[in-house]
Amino acid sequence: MKKINYIEANRLAWNEVAPIHAEQNQQELIQSFQKPGYSCLDAIETQPLIEIDVTHKAVAQLCCNNGRELLSIKNMGADYCVGFDISDNFIAQAQELAATSHIDCEFLQTDIYNIPISYNRKFDLVYISIGAICWMPDLTGFFAVIARLLKPAGYVFIYDMHPILNMFLEDDQQDPPQLANSYFNTEANKDENGLDYYSLKKYSAAPAYWFPHKMSDVINTCIQHDLNIKKFIEYPHDISGIFGHFEKINNKLPLSYILTAQVGQGQET
Repeated sequence: MKKINYIEANRLAWNEVAPIHAEQNQQELIQSFQKPGYSCLDAIETQPLIEIDVTHKAVAQLCCNNGRELLSIKNMGADYCVGFDISDNFIAQAQELAATSHIDCEFLQTDIYNIPISYNRKFDLVYISIGAICWMPDLTGFFAVIARLLKPAGYVFIYDMHPILNMFLEDDQQDPPQLANSYFNTEANKDENGLDYYSLKKYSAAPAYWFPHKMSDVINTCIQHDLNIKKFIEYPHDISGIFGHFEKINNKLPLSYILTAQVGQGQET
């Protein structure tokens, strides 16, 4: 059986959906970023970024999509900012947003696992938002990249959907929702329904592959790479755009989380 190149398959899938997403929000974002200091970040994630203090800091975003979150962090006072993403088309959108808003951010199309070593130890903060970790087939390799990008005492910030949601079906409207998958499943999930999570538009989609990672996988992989956990908070609100109806069920589930970790003294400088 031919081995699937997950990274390339996902690059094609994200390139395919990029113009569909642009129809939904690119012009609105262009207009929004004309406003000085505009940020698309919600209050929940803004506060810990203020606590870390991004002012005059070098910030990298992995899987930056169209760059809106990194541009927002730049508007919070960050200095040198670089966004990395596998999708050629989303990087083009990010570059357009930066250019039209006159915000100085760099965006680079690359396989995240192959970010050039010239960026090693360049960043005070690596920012990771929803829709990054689940696309990584090798979590250990992903955090190895994070660790090598960070300066001594640098931070990683993660704001993501809670992996417990992998146990449920997206369209389950029951209360309580019914378990559909094992939390301990490690198999790659093939998605041929398209990646348009804005309008849920159906189209003839290239296959995409995402990977379930337990919460303990994320935490322990941080520890493995000498990234010391500083904050871990679970929330009952949805940031996926998929499980919002779960906010209304009687017995609340953790739907999202924030994790911050800092490079320890044992990491080589």
